[in-house]
Amino acid sequence: MNRFSHSLYVLIAVWLSIVPSQTNAMSRSEAETQFRNWLATAVNRDARAAGVKQALYDQVTETLALDWSIPDLRPPGSGGGQTQRQAEFGSPGPYFNERTLSSLAATGRSLLARHGRTLDAIERRYGVPRRIVVAIWGKESAFGRAKIPHNALRILATQAFMGARKEIFYPELIAALKIIGEDHIAPGEMKSSWAGALGQPQFLPSKFLQYAVDFDGDGKRDIWGSEPDTLASIANFLHKHGWQTGRDWGFEAVIPASISCALEGPEQGKLIAEWARMGATRVSGNPFPDHEARRGGYLLMPAGRHGPAFIATDNFYVLKSYNESDLYALYIGNLADRMAGGGAFKGSWQKVGGFQRSAVAAMQRRLEQKGHDVGGADGLVGFKTRIAVGKWQTAQGQTPTCFPDAKLVKELR
Repeated sequence: MNRFSHSLYVLIAVWLSIVPSQTNAMSRSEAETQFRNWLATAVNRDARAAGVKQALYDQVTETLALDWSIPDLRPPGSGGGQTQRQAEFGSPGPYFNERTLSSLAATGRSLLARHGRTLDAIERRYGVPRRIVVAIWGKESAFGRAKIPHNALRILATQAFMGARKEIFYPELIAALKIIGEDHIAPGEMKSSWAGALGQPQFLPSKFLQYAVDFDGDGKRDIWGSEPDTLASIANFLHKHGWQTGRDWGFEAVIPASISCALEGPEQGKLIAEWARMGATRVSGNPFPDHEARRGGYLLMPAGRHGPAFIATDNFYVLKSYNESDLYALYIGNLADRMAGGGAFKGSWQKVGGFQRSAVAAMQRRLEQKGHDVGGADGLVGFKTRIAVGKWQTAQGQTPTCFPDAKLVKELR
């Protein structure tokens, strides 16, 4: 072997050592075959145990095939998932797009009037304000006008067979089969998002079985085509999660520097009157309502000192049970307030973020090593991470902002 051939041999050997082998990865046809076997055995067994009749099961799974367009699939033998683009953590501000919020509020006001009689009955039964129910309807599916194009069974079966979170989606697949077995929706009409969320309220199938209601009295819980069923199901969800009738979701507030931003979160609540004594005031200039002042409230600063601040009530955290995101719950609260004549938040969202979620996760791991509870190193800046950042900044002699910037992320990597 000459020197050139030897060098080429070495380069090829090195290349082979760093490129993952694909010899164990199944072809699509092989994966589909394994998928069919899985449907015929494990899924069939568990669907029957859930009460789905064999004839119906055979009918709905006869032509069921994998959906290869779903992101982050992990086919059998692949040894991992499809490559995803690294998500960037950005400023909360763009989430509250003014044009979108204004449009949804205008449409929502007209729908409050159009469905007034139905919403009266829903509010009497469940105790949840109509504007909150309609705001969620608007956010989740543009009041039922958004396209929900995917075949739910195909999406759920694919996710349960080779998605990144198979253990979560498998029971959702069985729940979806049970919904069909109870004749609430025809198999071909059960539409979902690519993540398997169903119909206008975007319930996962297990949530449908727990919270969807038949409010129009036709014997079916139809969250795809029935507006009364959709609205009542949203209200029932919030009611079952502890919505407190007569309370607001929260109040935008001015939080002085004397109140540490590290006092945020549902674990550090005080009477709203106590927050007021400490110096918190409403941005409107009005006092906190007497009936609210006597009850608990929680400091909420989703962007730390870089954005609007709030005194939230327990109902804010009920909204978070619908979608575990501070920004989502704030969006619903603000949209609902706009339907009642309110406007945008007074505080401005400053531009923060602009770094990779992997960098945030590295920062969180460093804070954990220093004894801080960040709520998990997931690359998301939740309230526990904001509290930890504020405490770390205070310990370093810095003025706490309770929100990471590029410099802080770099310091803590």
